[in-house]
Amino acid sequence: MIFLSLGSNMGDREKNLEKALRLLEADETMALDRISGIYESAPYGVTDQADFLNMVAVVVTKLSPFQLLERCLTVETALGRLRTRHWGPRVMDIDLLAYDQVQLTEPALILPHPGLFQRAFVLIPLLEVMADDWLIAGRSKQEAAAELANIAGQKVQLWKEVHWDSVKKCFA
Repeated sequence: MIFLSLGSNMGDREKNLEKALRLLEADETMALDRISGIYESAPYGVTDQADFLNMVAVVVTKLSPFQLLERCLTVETALGRLRTRHWGPRVMDIDLLAYDQVQLTEPALILPHPGLFQRAFVLIPLLEVMADDWLIAGRSKQEAAAELANIAGQKVQLWKEVHWDSVKKCFA
């Protein structure tokens, strides 16, 4: 399975997430398989900025990991992302968390994402969309859930439930 993390802390954060999903789904080379609810979290790294809304999407695509990364960067740019400050405020941030069981360590892309199990704002929505029999970064859902104990102090709360069946109809 291919997992993307989406986040926004500028402007209409929820609308930014929705627009990003629509742009990803509009690409004929990929399809959304499922999405998590929307979670609100304190900023990670640089803390003097607004809280984020975050979610995880499972996508199906024949794009290579590098092509998918390029597509995600294109969506970020289309929504107005400017890269002016590392971990600074952003209209949209899309990270490729895992691409099946591919392992890469390249300057432009590391898979699985190195922060996958250190960031509650990623791990909590990821666990929501992950089926019991899937593996991510070689870990079962139960093993990934156990990683939450190591990051228990990070503030993440459900901001809005999303019912995937309702959302799918919007993209049909």
